[in-house]
Amino acid sequence: MNLEILTPERKLYSGDVYGVQLPGVDGLFEVLEKHAPMVSALKAGKLKVLKDKQQSDTEQYSIQGGFVEVFQNKVTVLVEGAIPMND
Repeated sequence: MNLEILTPERKLYSGDVYGVQLPGVDGLFEVLEKHAPMVSALKAGKLKVLKDKQQSDTEQYSIQGGFVEVFQNKVTVLVEGAIPMND
C-alpha cells in the first residue's frame, strides 16, 4: 500500500508501507492493505507508519488536525502540520 503524508509546505513522507495508525476524531484507528475506500477527519495526535508486518520498522509523527483519504490501496494524509518524533 502506498502512503503519502502532506502538509501545506511539503511532502513529509511517500512510500510503500504495511499500514498506518491514525488519530481519528473518534479515536485511534489503523489502515492496512486493501482497506475499503474512506475519508476521515483527524485530530492532533500521533501518526505511526508501519513499514513491515512485524512493526519492527516504524516512523512516528506528531500531527495537527487534518484528513485522510483511502482509495485503491493508496492512503493520502493531509495535515496542517507534522513533526517527526524520535523513538
